[in-house]
Amino acid sequence: MITSISDIPVSSLRQRMIDDMNLRRFARKTQFDYVRHVARFATYLGRPPDTATAEDLRQFQVEQRDAGLGVPTMNSIVAALRFFFTHTIDRPDLSRKLHTVKNPRSLPIVLSPDEVARLLGATTCLKHKAALSVAYGAGLRAAEVTMLKVSDIDSKRMLLRVERGKGGRYRNALLPADLLILLREWWKVGRQQGVMHADGWLFPGMHYLKPLSTRQLHRIVVDAAEGAGITKRVGPHTLRHSFATHLLEDGVDIRIIQALLGHANLETTAFYTTVATRTARAVISPLDKLVMLPDPQVAPDG
Repeated sequence: MITSISDIPVSSLRQRMIDDMNLRRFARKTQFDYVRHVARFATYLGRPPDTATAEDLRQFQVEQRDAGLGVPTMNSIVAALRFFFTHTIDRPDLSRKLHTVKNPRSLPIVLSPDEVARLLGATTCLKHKAALSVAYGAGLRAAEVTMLKVSDIDSKRMLLRVERGKGGRYRNALLPADLLILLREWWKVGRQQGVMHADGWLFPGMHYLKPLSTRQLHRIVVDAAEGAGITKRVGPHTLRHSFATHLLEDGVDIRIIQALLGHANLETTAFYTTVATRTARAVISPLDKLVMLPDPQVAPDG
């Protein structure tokens, strides 16, 4: 089973594609997915992918659809092939033959502040509580949480430096005072356990030289939710959704939330208005502003 990018057989095309992605600072998971998708296309062709024709691409997409592949996966394959044809072999004419599939966006699952508190309280160790507190308190993606280093904590400016964000973008995230206290507590315990080092990972995995994996972080969230009696389907991104929604409900400007989340487009952030129920309840309907007078032609009851 292929579990990392190094498991995929080496070829000059593969290495060139990886070099192109490294140049653009793509995340490790993105690189792995892109290489895997291009390898899937090469397997379908039965020959190197740089020999593909427009008809090959059309037939491949038809077969993927007929095989019942999910819309997100199909669109991820399109993104990978577009990158390969546009940047790796300089054939943008072929990339234009690829078509994404419309995927109606479902409403994100959001926890209430009380549910977040219960979930954090149901974690089984300090490292898990600290990791989930970072996901919620700073609104980070799962991969951003796992790739944090101790040196990314800027306690003077009360910021977390996110150097491995989506698309290779750098940004500063919130570092709440209570979160800093928790991280300092985790630092002391981690040092006693011999897993924390000044130049190491903030959340080490099974070995202190390797970071916690996103899969492990997902399992931590699921286990904590079960322990807290939360029946909603949750994952690390649920905490990020909850962070954004709670800020919006507290009246924080949406452009500030956009910057904190690292969204390239405001439309992505604006989607949280659909689940900000406290904000919706605070809106006064124009109906409530009308002076409702009884109709004189209608006799009163009784």
